[in-house]
Amino acid sequence: MSEKLQKVLARAGFASRRQVEKWILQGRIKVNGKIAVIGVRVSDEDRIIVDGKKLAPQKKTRLDRRVLLYNKPENEICTRSDPEGRPTVFDKLPSLKHGRWVSIGRLDINTSGLLLFTTDGEFAHKLVHPSSLIEREYAVRVMGEVTPDMVQSMYEGVIIDEYHCRFTDIQFYGGEGINQWYHVVIMEGRNREVRKLWESQGLKVSRLKRVRFGPIFIPSSVRRGEFQELSKVEIDKLTGAIST
Repeated sequence: MSEKLQKVLARAGFASRRQVEKWILQGRIKVNGKIAVIGVRVSDEDRIIVDGKKLAPQKKTRLDRRVLLYNKPENEICTRSDPEGRPTVFDKLPSLKHGRWVSIGRLDINTSGLLLFTTDGEFAHKLVHPSSLIEREYAVRVMGEVTPDMVQSMYEGVIIDEYHCRFTDIQFYGGEGINQWYHVVIMEGRNREVRKLWESQGLKVSRLKRVRFGPIFIPSSVRRGEFQELSKVEIDKLTGAIST
């Protein structure tokens, strides 16, 4: 089965389809040793090179899928590079001979904790798609008095940016005053959704850390700024989370 070149490269995490089209027009992509043209279709057997970097064979990528768990510190951004020179989550990841690491979702600059990367862009897309219904759990430090009515409101849901947003679980973890900790669970990862739900109740989030993505928890052995490769058993659990 063949697919359009821009779809394959977008799925592999190189860039958006529109950006890949620009690269094709700029002559930056080769397929089987020839400069690619708009409309070219490729299959698993084709050899694709982008700016001199070879794309890993897609069949091999699916069979030999790798996943990294990274403990993201605050003040790192989730893009590959930054015009302002800020550190990115990709800076400390191990290099790959073929292909590139694709982030499974994102965390904003002020959010820390569990962030996953994979060599399989299609796998990443499936994991973050709303239809997967994969839970994301966060530890949240909240400033202000949290009432039962507020908790109930966040359970039932609030309209934010034209979307119905809600927590599927809210658990008090201790503290008082400006240092109250909660664990909350959401099913989608919309931009700043956790913060906005608390803000909808007139409360401010002063610390936010993701501690779980589906069946994968962040281990205490992985310190901030460090990564750990997932085992095949853990990857299989992630794969199973998509189909359940």
